[in-house]
Amino acid sequence: MKLSQLALALDCAVHGDGDIEISGVSGMEQAGPAHLTFLSNPKYAPKVKHTRAAAILVTEPLSNLPISCVVSKNPYLDFARALELFYQPPRPASGIHPMASIAPGSLIGEGASIGAFVSIAEDVVIGRNAVMHPHVVIYAGARIGDDFLAHSHSVVREFCRIGNRVVLQNGVVVGGDGFGFAKRADGSHRKIVQSGVTVIEDDVEIQSLTAVDRATVGETRIRRGAKIDNLVQIGHACEVGEDNIVCAQVGLAGSTTLERNVLLAGQVGSSGHLTVHENAIVYAQSGIGGDVPAGGRISGSPAFAANEWLRAITAFQKLPEILKTVRELKKKLEGK
Repeated sequence: MKLSQLALALDCAVHGDGDIEISGVSGMEQAGPAHLTFLSNPKYAPKVKHTRAAAILVTEPLSNLPISCVVSKNPYLDFARALELFYQPPRPASGIHPMASIAPGSLIGEGASIGAFVSIAEDVVIGRNAVMHPHVVIYAGARIGDDFLAHSHSVVREFCRIGNRVVLQNGVVVGGDGFGFAKRADGSHRKIVQSGVTVIEDDVEIQSLTAVDRATVGETRIRRGAKIDNLVQIGHACEVGEDNIVCAQVGLAGSTTLERNVLLAGQVGSSGHLTVHENAIVYAQSGIGGDVPAGGRISGSPAFAANEWLRAITAFQKLPEILKTVRELKKKLEGK
């Protein structure tokens, strides 16, 4: 594809040679002489002069370098769009594999592709154009919308509800039992029946080996557009808000509420029954022990305001020296 054609498809402008043939897209350091790359973070600008790419997506033309530029308002987003022009994951052919097991009372919409060893229980309803790879399991009573994509070994438990265009990567469990036990007088534990459901709204993607537990009563809900990374634990009766980003190894204790546009970086943990309000960012390895205000930026464990945490962690490294100084001052005062 010529660079000019690629730019037209992205609704961007070319500065430089539009007749260059582009065969793919790649990161700046890996790109070859027929690739398109991108620059979205100014701190990586010095790397541009070392790239072998034929062209680069940028917010403004690079007049001092001999590389064709595709000017974009959002280079990272347009890089993602360009990638789709060159690569689409293979889609299995429509049809139901003879080794799939589908209960007679379940309804599967037109255009579905159901792989070998998929198991769909009684009273399940799935919309149009579903793709279920081998070994997907859907329990009884589940309701799933259109354009569902479930990779191998993902599971949707009984009575859970899933919207349209939802993606479950390998090993996801939607609606597993919440972790609920009542202690008896003798110290043993009685399991509390998890009678609620898990609800996944439209345009959600949940990545590999993540668990979204069902509620004890009521529901656990993942709202529209949320993206949840690998190895995440969403406890019972949690709510993950619209367009949230929840990174790898996050753990949410029961009844945690995340409002819209919240970002939790890797290995964040929350205690239960709290709210992280909209547009908040919680940095990696933070422990959330209470509500986080709208637009807040917090760090640390226990987590507090990120700017204060940065000052505190700087002081923390100097504590031995500070302690030594305090002891010396104390000796001097005692000697007077």
